[in-house]
Formats: sequence, C-alpha cells, structure tokens
Amino acid sequence: MIIARQAYYKVERVVTADNLETVIHQRSLCLYPTRIVSAYREFLIEEIFDISFRDLGEGHGVLYLHTTQGVFPYTVETAAELFIDEVKRRIL
Repeated sequence: MIIARQAYYKVERVVTADNLETVIHQRSLCLYPTRIVSAYREFLIEEIFDISFRDLGEGHGVLYLHTTQGVFPYTVETAAELFIDEVKRRIL
C-alpha cells in the first residue's frame, strides 16, 4: 500500500551523429510503510535519517534523501511538503 507518492524527473542528454537531444524521464518516489522506492533504488525506513528540500525557483527543487548509503537527490517540479511530512513522521 502506497502511503505517499512524489513525482520527480531525470534529464538525459542523448548525443547522436548530427545533434544533441534532451530527454526528460518522469518518475515517482513511493513511500510504503517500511520503505521508499525510486525507479532504481529502494531504501528501508531504518536507513533514512533525514529528508530535505532545496527550492531552485520557477517551480523546481531538489528533494534530498539522507541515508546510511549517502545522500540521494531527486529533482522535482511539484510541491514536496506532503511527501516530506509523511516521511518525517516515519523516520522520527
């Protein structure tokens, strides 16, 4: 059961023989009762000791998951307050 979901995106630059293309991949961070899952990673709640946000302006920001494995940034376009609040409730 998903408790909260936060949209994020990854920007990929693709170089071809005649041009440079920018591909934007839309993804989601999903908060479950015992873990957070991204497109390629999974973090147990016990491994997360903080979550923070940096506003980049113009509706963009970076959501940071502070874990025992390191700090993982996720670029977001939408408000992240609800997701952050739900995560903080579980890690405190």
